[in-house]
Amino acid sequence: MKYQCLMIDDDRVIAETTAEYFNMFDISTAYVTGYDEAVAFLAEHEVSLLLLDINLGDKSGFELCKNVRKNYDMPILFISARSSDDDVLTALNIGGDDYIQKPYTLNILLAKVRAILNRYEKSLKTEDTAAEASDRIRINNEAVLDTNLHKLRKGDEQISLKAMEYKLLSYLLTNKNRVVTKDELLSEVWNDPFISEGTLAVHIRHLREKIETDPNDPQVIKTVWGVGYLIEEWCDHETL
Repeated sequence: MKYQCLMIDDDRVIAETTAEYFNMFDISTAYVTGYDEAVAFLAEHEVSLLLLDINLGDKSGFELCKNVRKNYDMPILFISARSSDDDVLTALNIGGDDYIQKPYTLNILLAKVRAILNRYEKSLKTEDTAAEASDRIRINNEAVLDTNLHKLRKGDEQISLKAMEYKLLSYLLTNKNRVVTKDELLSEVWNDPFISEGTLAVHIRHLREKIETDPNDPQVIKTVWGVGYLIEEWCDHETL
């Protein structure tokens, strides 16, 4: 069976209430309250989005996220009462797509979930309809972006991009030789008023780790301090 959303929270009342609310608004949602339950559920069902708490009894949502990322590519939205910068950065660095703090308002969480699901489902449709002959953009001497398959090829290696990583990189390449402001990226790429500059910075860093020869000395995605990011003209578009 396919679900749009799986709520994973050790507080059964929160998990059940959130799932019931989403189902009222036609977002098919199930819930589990533990690590092992989540692993078993994902093995038997197709899920488009995970809502994941950090505290899962004697196990951690961080641990579950890393495990999920080995086999699945769906968006993961961390939801937790923990609010330290370290927790937020850890969640994003290990594969989370965003982080929202408890207590949350159900209608705001619903709006965020709908936005994430719309982006994810559109990206799946694009991949399903992509032709074998692909339009590609040369990024540097090693890396090429396949704009039909939403894949990155670096040398002989093919690297998967998360939906937002692809959209961010594609937008920067489309606007090459121009400084793209942070506000523009948050508006045009995420189209989500709840996204923070911290989330943008983490996604930029993940792209650099996949593209740059030395992510600590980026030559492709350059930072214009206090303004935004720039990919310069030498990244020429071509059909390979």
